[in-house]
Order: sequence, then structure tokens, then C-alpha cells
Amino acid sequence: MADDLIDRLTADLKPTPRTTLPRRLFGWAAIGAIGAAALMLAWLGLRPDLMDAAGTMMFWTKFAYTSIFAALGALAALNLSRPGGSMRRQVIGIALLVGLTGIAGVVQMLMMGPEHMRTLVMGGSALLCPFYIVALSAPIYALTVFAMRRAAPTNPTLAGFAAGLFAGGTATWIYAFHCTESGMPFITIWYTIGVLAAAGLGAVIGRWALRWR
Repeated sequence: MADDLIDRLTADLKPTPRTTLPRRLFGWAAIGAIGAAALMLAWLGLRPDLMDAAGTMMFWTKFAYTSIFAALGALAALNLSRPGGSMRRQVIGIALLVGLTGIAGVVQMLMMGPEHMRTLVMGGSALLCPFYIVALSAPIYALTVFAMRRAAPTNPTLAGFAAGLFAGGTATWIYAFHCTESGMPFITIWYTIGVLAAAGLGAVIGRWALRWR
């Protein structure tokens, strides 16, 4: 009798396409990114020298750094949306990314000399940069978590951390279109602090928001 009941309940079940979760997760995150971009434009505005800056190596270095950070965060969020997901490879990738930019920052300081060290490290917005990144990450994080709640994360704290990493990396990419800093040490330190702060807050919120009820 029990076997017959199970057969009837599962007779019409169809497998969910493998692309359903990525489409849902990244679709909602894209809406959040559009909201973050609109917030950045209304609140901070584009850097006034954007067209000139786009012709420099530093602009594209920032573009690459933030894009890779966002991509690694996206993969981590996707993995942690599934039962038993892991972000080990993404953590290794982030460590390598930060390590390489850190080395580039040291080289830049050695080439420019000690008189430029403070400018390269602190710039003119060191204390504001992480705050802006966290603020811009909020709509991306909210919609990413909304999508993840419809999946099956089994570790809500780690899943929230991954969602915050994704949101923070994407927000940093958006913020870079406003930021005029050109020091590799600045980018390595303050951009990374902003992303990790968003990830840390994401873990705290995710522990509650992604818990199965």
C-alpha cells in the first residue's frame, strides 16, 4: 500500500532543469545590481574623468580585480545554494587574487618611492570606501538571499557569507566607476575590506534569513 502511494505521488514528477537555479539566482542578483548602480549614480555619481580613465591600465586593472571577485562570489553563492555545497575553490581563488594584487601593490610602492606611500595606501577615501561598498551591496544581497531561500542551502551562515561575498564583489565593481583612486595598495586593502565586510554581515543575516523553517 505504501509503495503504491509513493508511486502515485511521484508518477508525474519531472526533473528540474540544471539551469533553473543559476537563472533564478543570477537573474535576481542582476536586478539587485541594477538597483545598486542606480543608487551609485544618484548618490555618488560617475567619476568625472571616466572617459580619460578608461584609457589607462589602472582602470582596467580595477575592472579585472572587481570582476573576478564578483565572479568568484557568484560561484560560491551558487554552490552554497545547494545541499552540502562548498566554497573551498573560491576561497583559494580569492586568496590568490588578493595575493597577486598585494604583490603588485608592493611593486608599485617600491617604484614610486616612500614619499608616495601614504597616497598609494590611503588615497583620499580610505575610510569611506568600505562603507560605500557595503551600502551598495545591500540590494544585491537582499535579492540574492531571496533567490537562495527558494533553493536548499544546508549551511545558512556560510550561504549568507557567500551571498555577501557575491553582493560585495558586484558592488565593488559598480563602485569602481565612481572611485578615482589609482593605488594598487589602496585597491588591495580597502576594496577587499569592503567585500569582506559585506560577506561578514551577510553571514550574520544569512544565519537567520536562510534558515529552514
